[in-house]
Amino acid sequence: MATSYDYAPLYRSSVGFDRIVNLLENAQRARSSNDWPPYDIVKTDDDTYRISIAVAGFAQDDLDITFQSNLLTVTGKKQESPSEGYLHRGVAGRPFEHRFELADHVRVDGADLNNGLLTIELVREIPEALKPRKISIQSAPTLPPAAPAQIEAQKAA
Repeated sequence: MATSYDYAPLYRSSVGFDRIVNLLENAQRARSSNDWPPYDIVKTDDDTYRISIAVAGFAQDDLDITFQSNLLTVTGKKQESPSEGYLHRGVAGRPFEHRFELADHVRVDGADLNNGLLTIELVREIPEALKPRKISIQSAPTLPPAAPAQIEAQKAA
């Protein structure tokens, strides 16, 4: 059973959050019932992440990783191999595509294929201009004490 959410109230009551609402809508719409091959997303440190995808049976040439404007796409398509007379074929080799929406300032640091596990390392690098910075407090020069204010009045003649 799929639940549908109406995000229209968010558009009416917020300004500048269009990307977040679009991400929610896209995640809901693009969610497929087939999450093959299985994958893990692990936060390894404050600013590092790892995506591990089980790609048993796929060679390095069968996999493609692309990153463009905050979208990481991993696709796999096995090269057609000559029929080898399988009696049973249990290792799936069907094509797949996984899409991951990455936050701003997250970049792909590298990828590795080892023992049927594709590992993609991600790093969040916040630019210096956006990092918190310490603001020094300046003390104002002290002013000389002011003389008490006097009200001038005309003298009666």
